[in-house]
Amino acid sequence: MNISQMFEKQIDRDIKGVIKVGQHDQENIYQELNEYVVTNELSKHFREFFENYRKGIEAPTDDMGVWISGFFGSGKSHFLKILSYILENKEVKGRNAIDFFKEDNKIDDALIIADMSLAENVSTDVILFNIDSKAEYSNEPILNVFLRVFNQMQGFCVESPFLADLERNLTKKDLFIKFKIKFKEDNGDEWENKRSEFIFIQDEVIKSLVDIEFFSSIDAAKNWAGKVNEDYSISIEKFATLVKEYCDSKGDNHHVVFLVDEIGQYIGDNSKLMLNLQTVTEDLGVMCQGKAWIIVTSQQDIDSLMKVPGNDFSKIQGRFKTRLSLSSANVDEVIRKRILAKNPTATQTLEALYEEKEAILKNLISFSSDTAEKKMYSNSKDFAAVYPFIPYQFNLLGNVLTSIREHGASGKHLAEGERSMLALFQESAISLMDKELGILMPFNIFYNALDKFIDHTHRSVIVKAMDNQFLDEFDVEVLKVLFMIKYVKEIKANQENLTTLMVSDIDEDRVLLREKIEKSLKRLVGQTLVQKNGDIYSFLTNEEQEITIAIKHEHVDTGETLNEASNVIFEDIFPDKKYRHSTRYNFPFNQVIDDQYRGNRQSADIGVRIITSYHELKDSIEGSQTVLSEQSQREKTSTILRGLSDNNNEVIIHLTDDMTVLDEIEELLQINKYLTKHSAELSQRSKTILIAKQQEVSEKRERIKLFLEEALKHADIYVKGDKVDIKEKNPTDRINDALNKLVKKIYHKLHYMKTAPVKSDIINILRDTSQEKFGKSDNVDNHLAIDDLDRYIEQETNVHSKPSIKAILNRYNRAPYGFVDLDIEWLIATLFAQKRIYLVKNAQNISLKTNSAEDILKFITERKFQDKILIDKKQDTKPRQIKDVKEVLRDFFDVVHTTDDDEALMELFQDKSIIRLNQIKDISLEYKIEERYPGKLVIEESKDLLRDVTAINSLNQFFDFVSEHREDFLGIAEEFESVLNFFEGTQKDIFKKACEATDLYNKNKNFIKDAELKKIDGQLKDIIEMPSPFSHIHELPELYDNFDNLHQTILENESEPIKQSIDTDLNHVVEELDSEELKEEFEETFKQRFHELLDKLINSQEISVIKGIREESNNLVIGCLSEVDKFRVETGNEGGEVTSPTPPRPQKKKKYLNIKTISHTTRVSIKNEDDIDYFVENLRKELKKELEDNDEIDLSI
Repeated sequence: MNISQMFEKQIDRDIKGVIKVGQHDQENIYQELNEYVVTNELSKHFREFFENYRKGIEAPTDDMGVWISGFFGSGKSHFLKILSYILENKEVKGRNAIDFFKEDNKIDDALIIADMSLAENVSTDVILFNIDSKAEYSNEPILNVFLRVFNQMQGFCVESPFLADLERNLTKKDLFIKFKIKFKEDNGDEWENKRSEFIFIQDEVIKSLVDIEFFSSIDAAKNWAGKVNEDYSISIEKFATLVKEYCDSKGDNHHVVFLVDEIGQYIGDNSKLMLNLQTVTEDLGVMCQGKAWIIVTSQQDIDSLMKVPGNDFSKIQGRFKTRLSLSSANVDEVIRKRILAKNPTATQTLEALYEEKEAILKNLISFSSDTAEKKMYSNSKDFAAVYPFIPYQFNLLGNVLTSIREHGASGKHLAEGERSMLALFQESAISLMDKELGILMPFNIFYNALDKFIDHTHRSVIVKAMDNQFLDEFDVEVLKVLFMIKYVKEIKANQENLTTLMVSDIDEDRVLLREKIEKSLKRLVGQTLVQKNGDIYSFLTNEEQEITIAIKHEHVDTGETLNEASNVIFEDIFPDKKYRHSTRYNFPFNQVIDDQYRGNRQSADIGVRIITSYHELKDSIEGSQTVLSEQSQREKTSTILRGLSDNNNEVIIHLTDDMTVLDEIEELLQINKYLTKHSAELSQRSKTILIAKQQEVSEKRERIKLFLEEALKHADIYVKGDKVDIKEKNPTDRINDALNKLVKKIYHKLHYMKTAPVKSDIINILRDTSQEKFGKSDNVDNHLAIDDLDRYIEQETNVHSKPSIKAILNRYNRAPYGFVDLDIEWLIATLFAQKRIYLVKNAQNISLKTNSAEDILKFITERKFQDKILIDKKQDTKPRQIKDVKEVLRDFFDVVHTTDDDEALMELFQDKSIIRLNQIKDISLEYKIEERYPGKLVIEESKDLLRDVTAINSLNQFFDFVSEHREDFLGIAEEFESVLNFFEGTQKDIFKKACEATDLYNKNKNFIKDAELKKIDGQLKDIIEMPSPFSHIHELPELYDNFDNLHQTILENESEPIKQSIDTDLNHVVEELDSEELKEEFEETFKQRFHELLDKLINSQEISVIKGIREESNNLVIGCLSEVDKFRVETGNEGGEVTSPTPPRPQKKKKYLNIKTISHTTRVSIKNEDDIDYFVENLRKELKKELEDNDEIDLSI
């Protein structure tokens, strides 16, 4: 039995596989109705549509929009056309459209038939059109197209809406027929034939319109005709009104139905067109209330079209409440019933064949696991129903049609729907109709049905392949399949899937077929017709081929490939930059691939080195190039890698069989280089290819990562000279296991640290004064690490070097230790607390005496001090030096200390020195007050010694200094003690009084003739001027008392006559106050002044001052009397009594003088009478001169 004999109807009969809106010949219509298959899905759609349509017949409604969606070739246009036939009550060959459904039992639901009959019997104008073919230009407003087809349905002018309005108005006035008759009389031709030439015949039109009295005059008609060339515009509301008026004019519940094919394709993502459709539908619904319907088809459902950014089309959902979606299952069922229905014999034969070959078929037809679900034969009946096709082909071919159209590869005809699924299956079946039972439909056969509709961009590739001498026919068939699935996301073009797609017989050897396809793919890739991306193969257009060839010419050197591999391994697969040995210890490691370090050459103690197939392995022992093609190749390679791992302290990971992934990396880099260079200059079509290449790069990256992960799982690993046995597992765990082994060998002193110190431990050590002395740490935690650091510092000190904390950190961070900073800082603090080392800052030793524990913690742990703090080994102090220090403490400081702890002695010594310096500071202030105090030289010497010793921070320097100046300290010790006693006891006050007595004598000695007083003064001075008068100070009180008694007697003798003179002067002044007014004004004041002068006289200890008080008294008299005279003048009261007012008279001028002032001297030497005469004469002259200016002189003698 051959294929053609299996079908119920002739497979090669004439079937309009594609239903075009606009085809109206009777034969086509009859076939469409007669062979229309109402599937279960379509039955539901008929029910929903006619239920809703009935509402518009029975009552007003504005829900009059229907949206029919379905993938490309799913039968939307056919369904739309069938609806138009029913609504129009189409009659063909004596049968009404509904009869095909009712009489042929296409629909056996009485309710649906009833609703269809109701619709059929309503007067309806059906306007069925493809909007893209009716639009005069791309993106023409939907309103314009609707107006044009509405006018066309009524027989009005299509070309000019202006003339259509004329015809509409003539119709309303029942003048249209009359006008056409009159026009034919005037023009000689039918109006419909000539109206498109209106501009040339308008005079005849004007005449006809006036003759039938449509216009009242020629001028009015001409005025109307002049507007024909103006832009025509109509509002959506006005259009809706026209439709309503038309329906009303027809009466009897007349309906108008607009059936619009491919509205979704026309709108695309044009928001203006979507808004236009929304408004047209809304206004027709509101205005016509269910008498005007809009039924549209679209590949997209209405929700996806509403996702236009920045717009709200929510209203359109309300207008298109009836939404019908045609699925692939519907197409499947239609094809099965209309094309593939088998006769009984074929059905039995096929079912038996399936039962025999079921297992074979299941193995033969299988897809890779990452492929979306592809339907297989479910049972023998399914097999018989679709044979020679395979169930997956229904969905896949639908996806192919859609993807080709979406990517612009289908040409205009395919985009308009000239290729339906029905047609493709029929033509493919016809191509195999002469084949015998057992063949299967390979997917490449479908290409032949599409060939003439495919655009040049893709078809030319196939044509050239047919003429390519390096390819055979089967290669071209593989290429056809790759083209068809190029843009289909649901299936990947790998060898397994391609093998399934090209199965052509139930007994096909799948293994041989796959090998045959593999060879074809290699040839296609070699000819740059196909690109291999991992295990995926892609059809290349001419432009894609050019770009692919250009990409292959991009140069990528080995270093770039290795660098990319390194990036994937050390960033994506094993991104750790440190090996986490424990929660505390993380070890950085160098990252190397072959001989290429990542970034700058790294300086970690350990490393991970990836060895690839690119690496030229060299014998690390002989240093000669090793040829690895010998029989002992594996052993030789292993030996070299062992040496490499040992010499470099590295984990060596040897990747084998890695050329595939290295080639992938090279291709990825070539693509990236090309894109970097040429992205800006690519055409729009090339930019689509660019996006695909970018996606390819992403896929390659993922695949490269997977390849490298697999390679690392199985790679040989070498650690410190040994090939290690690490089981296959994820790369991260394998590398970490290897690093663990390496760390144990390289950081072999890490175990010296038994504890994990933290900062609080360091501060506690610094505060703990009970730390064991150095050399006794065997039982202390971490004693191995402590002693190791102590030995290192001692070695450095022996060569006169003081390592910084930073240098110590650097040493112990690295192998063989690997300590963390806190470990090392704790070790330093421990040695410091145990007094085994010094911390040196700015050449000064740091100690807990000069700095707090917190400060020292900062010095040890803070980064800013790491270069500044040096470490010095503490040396042993000599016993003799300890003895010297203790002796000075005893004799100079009066302190007895029994310890031999050198640091404690130094600390005590310096503490006592500071106390002494403070005492000296206070004593120095006393010398500023009285420089004759004894012991100043001793104090200065002591201050210098103590200041020097307190400034020393080095223990060694301290003991050297004290030993060197031992005699100096001891030499001044006794006298220093005497000085302290002098200032701290009563001696200072006694000494001070003695100094005051001698000072007093010095001031008065010119007036003193007393020999005893002079003698006492000499005795006082003798003691004061002694360098060390401390043993004689007890003599000073008696000498002072004797001096004071004699001195007071002398002062009293000098003061008595002067006191009498002051009393006399006071009485004289008071006598001058001869009125109550004067007494009230001056008496108390004057007495106060003279009493103050008397107090000064009594308290004065200097004879010269006492003698000068007499002169002060004379001057005070003159001053007081002058004030009295001035007051008299100012008050006009010169006498003592108050008299009656008299005429003013000139006032006398009186002047008070002292004889010393007149004589201009305080002492006169008179030796003879001439001297007397000379003095008197001068006095007489001066007095006469004063009288010239004054009326009276009051002279004090």
